Amino acid sequence: QVQLVESGGGLVQAGGSLRLSCAASGRTFSIYAMGWFRQAPGKEREFVAAISRSGGITSYADSVKGRFTISRANAKNTLSLQMNSLKPEDTAVYYCAADAYKDRLPMTGDYWGQGTQVTVSS
Repeated sequence: QVQLVESGGGLVQAGGSLRLSCAASGRTFSIYAMGWFRQAPGKEREFVAAISRSGGITSYADSVKGRFTISRANAKNTLSLQMNSLKPEDTAVYYCAADAYKDRLPMTGDYWGQGTQVTVSS
């Protein structure tokens, strides 16, 4: 099994920045693609960004392109999401996800973290 723990969420004003982190533990050798999803109140969970095992391929939702940057440090088993120019519509619970032995997009989401709240005030 793989455990994913997110951190870095919080309250920020519109136009501000936050950096989310996800720490993986357990059978980390099985982790290939990783990504971030989010769920706003009353809405379905949606894709935000994903990254391949090597970090060479990234994918972003149109709503965050140019503002968010996903990265990973395999040696430290960590995934990050740098969020700039935040907007009130970015308010959501952000989830870290990982796929086991799959390095293609879209992700299937074999493992999920518990989520971290991001609130952007106007």
